This record gives sequence, structure tokens and C-alpha cells, in this order.
Amino acid sequence: MTSRLPRWVEYGAFVLALTAGSINAIGLLGVSHQALSHLSGTATSVGTSLAALDLSGALLLVGIVGSFLLGAALSGFMLSGQSLELGRHYDSLLVIEGVLLLAAIYLLENGHFLGACLASAACGTQNALVTTYSGAIVRTTHVTGIFTDLGLMLGGALRGESFDRRKAILFLLIISGFVLGGAVGASLFAALHFMALAAPAITCLVLALSYRIYTMRARPQARDLGD
Repeated sequence: MTSRLPRWVEYGAFVLALTAGSINAIGLLGVSHQALSHLSGTATSVGTSLAALDLSGALLLVGIVGSFLLGAALSGFMLSGQSLELGRHYDSLLVIEGVLLLAAIYLLENGHFLGACLASAACGTQNALVTTYSGAIVRTTHVTGIFTDLGLMLGGALRGESFDRRKAILFLLIISGFVLGGAVGASLFAALHFMALAAPAITCLVLALSYRIYTMRARPQARDLGD
């Protein structure tokens, strides 16, 4: 049940959605209007590029798709199981995401398409970082599924089913974070160009440090309660 979700998941989901929204806005504005935090439009663009015999464009898009997949695979390798548990390698993955974004800045500022691939890999790592817990599906790099789930909940409520308010709040936090992140990313890109990616990179590193500190403080408390 969603009621069993620890509170830090809600705060973290909002910040991660804000981070992804910012990265995606920077990609849309700076990388040929290319989304970096999700793949639906990118997969379609691969097909249209192939139809137009634009092999260089298709290669870039395939690189972005493959990089997202590799980022998700990295999370899958470092995280086991299907539940959210304090003490897992979330901080390590957030540090990796931050480093990928910092490397992407250098490459994108020098006009290298691999920068977009690294930014996409960072988003793939993030999206797979938080998976399924007690029936609540959390995705932070796109909102299509979130809107779908929220619509299903609203339809069920109109039919008389119970409405999971906390789950709805979680979804609304993700949506608002993603939208706000888009606004922040666009504003930063106008002023800093690809250096704007430093903001989500630093956010990931700060979030990793915060999670590590929270874990170190929570573990002694859990041991004390068990004694």
C-alpha cells in the first residue's frame, strides 16, 4: 500500500522530477529539440530519420536511446529487489548521475553528440533508481504514466472506489516537480547554455549526500528500537 511509503520517497520524487524536467528542457532547447529524459518521441524520431535516409540523425537518436537503456541497466545492476529500502545504493547512483551530467556539459559545450548520450544515460539511471514499492509505481523522468495512473484513480473514484489520497499527492508532486524543472531548465539555459546542466548535477550530488546522512542517522535509531 502507498501508506507504507516512507516520507523521504515523496520529497525525493519531487526533487528528482524537478531535476529531470530541467535536463529535458535543456535538451529540447539545445540538442535539436531532442527530449533526453524519456524515449517515446525519440523512438518515433528514429523511424522518421530512417525514412528520410538521415543516417547521422538516426545514429544520434539511437545513441540517446541506447544510453538511456545502459543507464537503467546500471541501476538494475546496483539495486536488487523490487522494494524501496533505506541503505541501498541510491546515493551511489545519484553521484553517478551527477558525474554523467558534468561530463555531458564539457562534451555538449564542445559540440560532441556524446554529451546528449551521457545526459540521457543520467536520466535512465535516475528513472530506474526508484521502482515499484507496495503497488505504487514511481517514475520521475516522464509524466505520461503518472497522468494515466492519476486518470485511472479519478475514474475509479467516480465509480465509487476508494481514492488513495497519498498516492495522488505523490503523483501531483512528481508532475509539479517536472513542470517546475522545465521552467528552471529553460531559464538557466537562456543564461548559461549547456552549463545549465550543472544545476541538476549539483542537485543530484546534494541529494546523494542528504540521503547518506539520513541513512547514517536512521540506522542507529532502528537498532535502538530493536533492542
